[in-house]
Amino acid sequence: MNNKFTINLPNITPDIFEIILKYIYTGKLCLSYTGTDSFKLLIASDFLLLEELVNYVQTCLIGKEYLVQQNFALVMNYIFYLPKYKKLQDYYLMSICENPLPVFTSNDFLSLDKDILFYLLKREDFQIRNIKEVVVWDSLIKWGINQIPELENKNNKDKWIDKNYEDLKNTLSDFIPLIKFININSDDFYDKVRPYKAIIPNNIYEEVMAFYLIEQPELYGHTHFESKIIKQILINIIINWIDKKDAMSIRTKDDSLYRFKLIYCGDRDRIGNNSFRNKCKGQVASLVLIKIQESDKIFGGYSSIGFNTFRIDTTYSSDNFTFSFEDSEDTQFRNIFRNINIIDQNDFGFNFGYSLYMKNQNLHTNTRTEPYIIEEIETYIVTKQ
Repeated sequence: MNNKFTINLPNITPDIFEIILKYIYTGKLCLSYTGTDSFKLLIASDFLLLEELVNYVQTCLIGKEYLVQQNFALVMNYIFYLPKYKKLQDYYLMSICENPLPVFTSNDFLSLDKDILFYLLKREDFQIRNIKEVVVWDSLIKWGINQIPELENKNNKDKWIDKNYEDLKNTLSDFIPLIKFININSDDFYDKVRPYKAIIPNNIYEEVMAFYLIEQPELYGHTHFESKIIKQILINIIINWIDKKDAMSIRTKDDSLYRFKLIYCGDRDRIGNNSFRNKCKGQVASLVLIKIQESDKIFGGYSSIGFNTFRIDTTYSSDNFTFSFEDSEDTQFRNIFRNINIIDQNDFGFNFGYSLYMKNQNLHTNTRTEPYIIEEIETYIVTKQ
């Protein structure tokens, strides 16, 4: 005998196996590989029951957002059902909810498992869309078509027969109710949605058509609001958030009315911790809006207990929230985060649990290392009429 034996590992490439052998013999590993190689290493380590290496690779992958965009379907299809990858799974899902466009428009998206896609679209943090609804719809249609291997003429709908539409309807039946059709403008609806009328349940289609064709009731819920930072359409969204409604809900006479009183304006009162704290203090619900320099992006926060109330203890509350918009009137690209702790310290103008806080002319967020420079800031007392 030559004291040699052969190991047949068809799912592990020689390059990946060499990395693992080097780790076994030296205890050293340098994760400077491409995203695909890193995930192949993770899968191979799992297959060989190298738990320490699995945990190390998983930890190294968390925080590398560019890898999420490159390999989302590849990784999620593998780790989604395995509890040991819960940390990596949570990171991937959070990252995709924060920046879904690169994934939804990639070819990789078409191979995403059905259960994962359904779970993603239902997530509360994905409900606050950071992507245009028509893009979600367009990507969903492409995904559905890709799930029907027997479908001929995939790219030529003019040659489809009734059975093709029926197959697509069955494939997407669980997903259609998750689409917010009223967030799709009428032009896009006509061009992108109407051609697929056959796959949309009649009651949903009729509701959407009524929204477009019937004059909508007057928007209620706002009085005396004039801002240099945002347009009226965005304050309607903020009011809905205050009432814990969907952002695009149409307000009626049965909804609460609010009054907004401007108490602090950076242009008028100077931007800084002291000026903010002097003008904005007291146990009254308040809204702060911030325009940053060299960008159209808008940040803001709502405190149900006000600012600088000199409370020693504060608690998390779903009544408090922070938010952002891409510009002063874009209703599609928006974020909201609830359960915010209002921190009262002299080092800050305001502090929403370190997720959004003001230090003189700087605005800090938990999504960016470097602070923004505040161009303008407004604070309003919010009272229910």
